[in-house]
Amino acid sequence: MKQTPDVTLNFKHIFQQFDNCSDLVHRTFPEIHTDILYFPDIADPVAITSRILEPFANIQLQEIDQLFKQSQFVEVLHSKEAVVGILEGNAAVFHQGKVYLIDVYGPKERNVEVSTTETVITGPHDAFVETLGTNLALIRQRLKSSHLKVIELSVGEVSKSRVYILYIDGIANMNFVKELEHRIQAIEISSVNDGGMLAQLIEDNPYSVFPQFLTTERPDSAVSKLVGGRIITLIENSPTAISSPASFFDFFSSPDDYYQRWALGSALRLLRFLALLIAITFTAMYVSVTTFHYEMIPESLLETLVESRNKVPFPPVYEALLMETMIELLREAGARLPSKIAQTIGIVGGIVIGQAAVQAGLTSNVLIIAVASSTIASFVIPSYIMSASLRLMRFGLIIMAGIWGNMGLVMGVALIIIHVSGLTSLKAPYVIPVAPMIGKSWKDVFIRAPFSMLKNRPYQTKSPNKARQKIRK
Repeated sequence: MKQTPDVTLNFKHIFQQFDNCSDLVHRTFPEIHTDILYFPDIADPVAITSRILEPFANIQLQEIDQLFKQSQFVEVLHSKEAVVGILEGNAAVFHQGKVYLIDVYGPKERNVEVSTTETVITGPHDAFVETLGTNLALIRQRLKSSHLKVIELSVGEVSKSRVYILYIDGIANMNFVKELEHRIQAIEISSVNDGGMLAQLIEDNPYSVFPQFLTTERPDSAVSKLVGGRIITLIENSPTAISSPASFFDFFSSPDDYYQRWALGSALRLLRFLALLIAITFTAMYVSVTTFHYEMIPESLLETLVESRNKVPFPPVYEALLMETMIELLREAGARLPSKIAQTIGIVGGIVIGQAAVQAGLTSNVLIIAVASSTIASFVIPSYIMSASLRLMRFGLIIMAGIWGNMGLVMGVALIIIHVSGLTSLKAPYVIPVAPMIGKSWKDVFIRAPFSMLKNRPYQTKSPNKARQKIRK
């Protein structure tokens, strides 16, 4: 059935919707009874000149109907469509009770640059930007397939941010796609400004300290997840892509693992899991041993430790919490200051404060080594979000070790394992293939086996097409 324009579809009503919008431009051509509205800051000046100013400045009234028959003019029948069209970067043309939209969108955007948060030694170095179309283009450059599907949604009652759900038809599990689409459509919030914020709104367990969606700024990582059977979500004005469903072990994988020889990739991945243990337990172990379990310290080291702690007036738990807090303050200061100043603050501040604390008798030399080792280990983990979560848990383990010693440390680690085992991502197990146990999938979890052995897609994705490659010899 043919739709009829609503009664509010007129220039006066729509212009009133933008009352007190000083950045809105109103162009009028009284000879041809035409008014035009657009926002110049989100429009391409060349498109404005070639598609609006020149055509309407050099046309006669009897010729304008023929002009509107061109494909660039899209007629709208409701005032809401016209308002949304203007906000999305179109120019609205009003002529004798009819309204047309012309696409003149072209805001200034950041160039594609190197990712500063996910650096690699080998492989591609481009990263996503804040423009949704550019991010989609970076993925399509790598996936030249008609099976790559894109679902467009909108989120935010005020911001109306566009969201793209990307998946490969025939590889991705459609149950996951529908679940993700349902969760995004169910969001009721004024504005969503970044992919990290969107991920928190659709998590299975929003109260957990662990991230349940993997975020990345790298197009090659996003493409790898798509080919593996996962779903990628892009949101407008965000340089972050969200991969789902995510596994706990995905946060310890880096693109470097696949761009280098398998033996080196496996060694680096094992090193990251070692860094995980050091990051969360090393300082807590120091507190436990120096508070309750001196018998665990070798006799040759015990004398040095007792001598270094001889002037310290605080119990080890207070000492450790003080130094861990100072390290976090230095880390946060370095993240907020300009890069050149941040490097100076991080290096000089750490050396000066650590040395001064030892000389003043506030802490021991051994604790400085433990805290520094834990801090360095946390930097080894590729995902910043996961690294931050582990640093937060470290404080809890230190307190438990200070109260109950080794038993408290073991209890804390056990509680973490129990909690992680119960998490899900899009209703898929979070620590698969460890729980539930799928041994054949371990070839790309704790190590990176040769490509000839990585024949199947991750079990967590429940892909209808399990075979990832077939090598013919």
